[in-house]
Amino acid sequence: MRPTRHRSTRTAVVAAAALSLVLTASVAASAAPPDAGAAAAEPQAAAAALTWSDEFDGPAGSAPNAAYWNHETGGGGWGNNELQTYVNSRNNSALDGNGNLVITARQEGGGYTSARLTTKGKVQPQYGRLEARIKIPRGQGIWPAFWMLGGQFPGTPWPDAGEIDIMENIGREPHIVHGTLHGPGYFGGNPITGSYMHPQGWSFADDFHTFAIDWSPNSITWLVDGVAYQTFTSADTRGNPWVYNQPFFFILNVAVGGNWPGYPDGSTQFPQQMVVDYVRVYDSPGGGGSRTGRITASNGICLDVAGAATANGTPIQLANCNNNAAQQWTVGTDGTVRALGKCLDVAGGGTAAGTRVQLWDCNGTGAQQWAAVSGSQALRNPQSGRCLQPVGRVQNDGTRTEIANCDGSTVQRWTLP
Repeated sequence: MRPTRHRSTRTAVVAAAALSLVLTASVAASAAPPDAGAAAAEPQAAAAALTWSDEFDGPAGSAPNAAYWNHETGGGGWGNNELQTYVNSRNNSALDGNGNLVITARQEGGGYTSARLTTKGKVQPQYGRLEARIKIPRGQGIWPAFWMLGGQFPGTPWPDAGEIDIMENIGREPHIVHGTLHGPGYFGGNPITGSYMHPQGWSFADDFHTFAIDWSPNSITWLVDGVAYQTFTSADTRGNPWVYNQPFFFILNVAVGGNWPGYPDGSTQFPQQMVVDYVRVYDSPGGGGSRTGRITASNGICLDVAGAATANGTPIQLANCNNNAAQQWTVGTDGTVRALGKCLDVAGGGTAAGTRVQLWDCNGTGAQQWAAVSGSQALRNPQSGRCLQPVGRVQNDGTRTEIANCDGSTVQRWTLP
């Protein structure tokens, strides 16, 4: 079942931008440095680390990277009485050769075609700063969106799986973008939502803008060009569940028509294009928040990258602690655990007990998500529901690691930085 994102009526608080310096488009800057006297007492927060991005580099006319993106196809209204049929065609989704992805809505054969791309099962971040730099299309009945669904969808149906709309625009309001949560008890025409008006009242289709969220376990803040315009927390769900403590996947699409935006009229021109410069994930909202140091087993031995090698597939093992870089782990607020610039990864995205654990390029998938379990001190991979332990349950120098059924035993206890 596809999510039925009904928008019959919508009441939103429109936030005008403050006239102030904004963050750069690529990475959230931390506050200006304090004076020298204050610096020693209160050091500046470290910049957030980029954990995944697609910069859309490639030859003109080529398809978006299939390692990251799926094409969802078909018509039928998509739960909103939309008019377009989504297709996997380079006429509707292609790189432009200048570092951009272009999604094009066309009027063809008495109907409309467009594209809808998702990262489901491939890139599913949890927490951090998530942003895209986009030049949106324009026109009555045109509905561009940069949004997310809970990684358990469709096994967990909408809206229980959760939806985070980072940016939506409807063509009749060219100067306004919307940021919204849909979840159990707050969805469709009654979501938790707010809006942002262009500070000069200009159309967002006139130029590129950066649309982002800062996502923490109990809070999501929406930003446009670095200006935060709303924050929702677990206290804002009207007593309903907060379903945003799980991995979500990205969606980029341009819809034509629908209950909320209305339908194209004589003023609407085709084709219309959404141009995406990049999509990026940083490990923490607004910079900082990660912790770096040793990860130790219950007997004091260290988690280690075998041979301090950086090749994809390098085994993760136990080793006597020696304070080298192969034993310096960064536990990010995005759920990753990183060393040597790469991520702690379950081999092949496997979920079976006994699947080995390795080092791999950070890619935002569920194979690279880890959660510290309070009480048992286990390090759990939510995708598999299994915990990190040494192979054979032996805590010796050189013992490789795997995922196994979580049992609360001492060999599954880890002390994090």
